[in-house]
Amino acid sequence: MLSRTADSLYWFSRYVERADYLARMLEAAMRLSSLPIRREDAESEWASALATAGCMADFESLYDRVSPAKVTRFLAFSKRNPTSIRNCLRIARRNARQVRTALTAEMWDTINSAWLELNRLDFDNMDASAMARFLEWVKEISLRIDGSGYRTMLRNDAYSFARLGIFLERADNTARILDVKYHVLLPENVEVGGGLDYSQWAAILRAVSALTAYHHVYHESLKPLRIADLMLLNDKMPRSLASCYRAICANLDSLAGTYGKQGEAQRLARSMRNRLDNARIEQIFESGLHEFCENAIKDNGRLGAVIAEQYLV
Repeated sequence: MLSRTADSLYWFSRYVERADYLARMLEAAMRLSSLPIRREDAESEWASALATAGCMADFESLYDRVSPAKVTRFLAFSKRNPTSIRNCLRIARRNARQVRTALTAEMWDTINSAWLELNRLDFDNMDASAMARFLEWVKEISLRIDGSGYRTMLRNDAYSFARLGIFLERADNTARILDVKYHVLLPENVEVGGGLDYSQWAAILRAVSALTAYHHVYHESLKPLRIADLMLLNDKMPRSLASCYRAICANLDSLAGTYGKQGEAQRLARSMRNRLDNARIEQIFESGLHEFCENAIKDNGRLGAVIAEQYLV
């Protein structure tokens, strides 16, 4: 496969996954901002959405303060935000068009129809209920692309590059949301495990479709240590770091078999998976959850760069 084809497949999947993640974060911010238990800084939930998306600096270069309307527009529709939902779907569709022969008809039809529908929306006159419907629609598009790829693509190198994009992006997003919730969102003067803390964790788990999974696994009320264990180390949870790295290793091994050669990407991915397999959540909390998540984000970015150097350039 040509490296530019692999690159387009990889980034097509990454941008679809990123759009899905942004929709989930905006949905969580809407839930958190409507809680009856509030902190002194009423806009903290919206600032946390910018922090998890990694675009606070870009936002501050355009706006003088954080507000629900400004954050929503910036993350969802702004053409000046390179990673807004609108731009993510635009870039995903552009990459898909470049490799239409490597995608199935179902995948192309979904992303192309989504882009055409997106351009028909009236962004300037969306009320809260219309925004909620839009975010659900974005999540549905991601599910349809993911599902059609899983059910219709040949298990060849094209499939492996597409899946790598999904799981690299998902691992990064999971680490970011957990880090921001634990390190940024909860105020210093609010008790861990208190009413505000519980409501925030519940909103975050709903955002990543993990609230039901939590209760199935732990059979107890929400606790930060258990939630971190679910999102980091439980490989049965589809969005956990452990689950993502199991999939990353499997797809990198498939590429190694296809091309008859192992490389730095395989070595680094296995190292990261082994680290997760051998970690214990109590030790992570003792040494610092924030530091662990920060390192996971950096390591994930380094793996992405190694994959690009090994296969995509």
